[in-house]
Amino acid sequence: MPTRVLTNTFHVNAAPEDVFEHLTAPESYVGLSPLVVAVRDVDRSEPGVVRYTSVERFRFLGLSYDNPIAVTLLTERTAGGLSVRGQVRSPGGVQLGYRFDLSPQDGGTRMDDRLDVSASRLLLGFAAGQARKVQLARARILAERLSGRSANGS
Repeated sequence: MPTRVLTNTFHVNAAPEDVFEHLTAPESYVGLSPLVVAVRDVDRSEPGVVRYTSVERFRFLGLSYDNPIAVTLLTERTAGGLSVRGQVRSPGGVQLGYRFDLSPQDGGTRMDDRLDVSASRLLLGFAAGQARKVQLARARILAERLSGRSANGS
């Protein structure tokens, strides 16, 4: 299956731990991704792993379609920083791997956001285009949501 890699690096004026906590809570993705309208069936039974169903809403020609997707989040704390990785499998055959690497920078957090979008040749352009829009919106929304949070929560 063909794949496109999309990257975006940006700064969030919040402590890395605050950004990490936000990104490891499935409920945070409602509105963080403009397509996600609901999260359900959250399973935190395995340490460092969160599984859930995310509902994406697509609108096209005045119609809307709710697309339930299975999401697996993997969290990692290393000496170099914090990382959130995920794998998404959509019923339409679109697969998305993502990785958010967080590191301290200028009193806040540098976030390196990488998406690997795989789909059939027919769907890849559309899927990658939607993923890019979400990726860029996520940077703006995350920065707005967490602006000014310090490690002590102030």
